[in-house]
Formats: sequence, C-alpha cells, structure tokens
Amino acid sequence: MITFFTIFLVLVGINLGMLFISLRTAAQNGKKSTKATEKPASPIYPLDILTSNYKKAV
Repeated sequence: MITFFTIFLVLVGINLGMLFISLRTAAQNGKKSTKATEKPASPIYPLDILTSNYKKAV
C-alpha cells in the first residue's frame, strides 16, 4: 500500500509540475502574439447537404 501511494504521489507531483510549466509558457505566448487578430480570416464554405444525391444501400 505504501508503494502505491509513493508512486501515486510522484506521478501527481510530476503532473503538477507539467501543469505549472504549461501555464507559464501559455501566459508568455499569450502576451507575445498579438498578430493573431491581424491575419485575414479563411473563407468558410457552406455545406450543400440538401441537394446532394445519396445512393441506395441495397
């Protein structure tokens, strides 16, 4: 039982460490990139589902 809790706590500690590192880098990247709003939006094409022809399965 002690072995399980030791392994479990080590994995939780590693997970928390990766979480803090990820949050720190995400905050730094969020401050740097202000050019994301300046990019032109890609065109969105509507789906033409109603007029498409479906083949019978049998």
